[in-house]
Amino acid sequence: MRGARQVGKTTLVRGFAQEFANYIELNLEREADRNLFQFDDIEKILNAAYLLKEVVPNNKPMLLFIDEIQELPKAIQQLRYFYEENPEIYIIAAGSLLEFTLKKVPSFPVGRIEYLYLHPLNFEEYLGGIQNGQAINILQTIPVPDYAHNILLNLFHNYAIIGGMPEIVDQYLQNKKIAVLTKKYNRLWQAYKDDVEKYARNDTDRKVIRHVIEMAPNETDRIKFEGFGKSNYRSREVGEALRSLDLANIVRLIYPSTGLKPPIIADIRKRPRLQFLDTGMLNQVLLLQGEMIGINDLNDFYRGKIIQHLVYQELISIHEEISYKPHFWVREEKDSNSEVDLVYRYEKYIIPIEIKSGKQGKLRSLHQFVERTNHPYAVRMHAGEFNIEKVNTPGGVPYLLMNIPYYLGAKIHEYLDYFVKNYSL
Repeated sequence: MRGARQVGKTTLVRGFAQEFANYIELNLEREADRNLFQFDDIEKILNAAYLLKEVVPNNKPMLLFIDEIQELPKAIQQLRYFYEENPEIYIIAAGSLLEFTLKKVPSFPVGRIEYLYLHPLNFEEYLGGIQNGQAINILQTIPVPDYAHNILLNLFHNYAIIGGMPEIVDQYLQNKKIAVLTKKYNRLWQAYKDDVEKYARNDTDRKVIRHVIEMAPNETDRIKFEGFGKSNYRSREVGEALRSLDLANIVRLIYPSTGLKPPIIADIRKRPRLQFLDTGMLNQVLLLQGEMIGINDLNDFYRGKIIQHLVYQELISIHEEISYKPHFWVREEKDSNSEVDLVYRYEKYIIPIEIKSGKQGKLRSLHQFVERTNHPYAVRMHAGEFNIEKVNTPGGVPYLLMNIPYYLGAKIHEYLDYFVKNYSL
């Protein structure tokens, strides 16, 4: 199970463990648990674990949970032998910063491991956390009914302020006061910074990483590596630091695409955007939460960065078996530049998606995409209600525009399925 620190991996496994008659939990940050893996013989490891954890083995199902497995690359390698020699034991391993540790595993157990990626809570999961089952049922209705729109929008705005870190959401539910969350946010943010610095090769790298992670939240658009954050650091130094943060899933590099047909291919020669693990944490670092209270349209707030960031986060959250990154689209020519906020692959199409309010006439970049692609489908995410329009680009090309509320970010695929299968020119 892969994911950044504090996204709920351990809590989730412990809940799942209640389905088993026998359960052993090892945490490899503890020396006693780590020492079990000094043996090469799997039976010795298991017998030592039974003894250490005072578990009497029997014929009932057993779950072995190895937490913080990134602390011991040898344990990752030994997973293969657990699989081959004791297939009757169910094993879950979890860890943060695993991407750094995997480089140190000389013989990775390919074909013996299945991955599950865990992310901060998305909007639907947040509704589950606050036990609003009725809102969840309505959210799953396609299209969402108009009578529910304002209620869902208000719920989403609360979620946008708080974010999806499970510990933060739990704390909020206990007292309903956003102000008391500051200490927890700050502690989490500092823990992430401390974690990544551990993987710096030397003091110089550590200084660059420290500078980059401090300045990254202030970037509101596409970035340049050279001189990042008004520094004198070179492109190579900043690039290495950002790639380390990307591996840690704390700050992701989101590159644009220039294609109009599948597959969507990131163009790493072009300037990327930055995507943070959690929008609520980004709001806290930027001290935006007070300003967001009572807002009606997130497109009008902070130059639209927060809602764009949150839609990206929602999309990332629904990909559990792969490490997914969203992409935006650019067309950069001498006399004309265009940029579509998001492109998403649906079957044989790449669908352009703009995240903004306003009339169709303001969708200049989307129109340029539509005039060059091979299908009539486009999407705008806004604070308004759901509807589908038949419209024309300024060049006279007809197309279908699906307007959907931006609280449906995690439902984009389902809505595209409804859109393409039920509407045509």
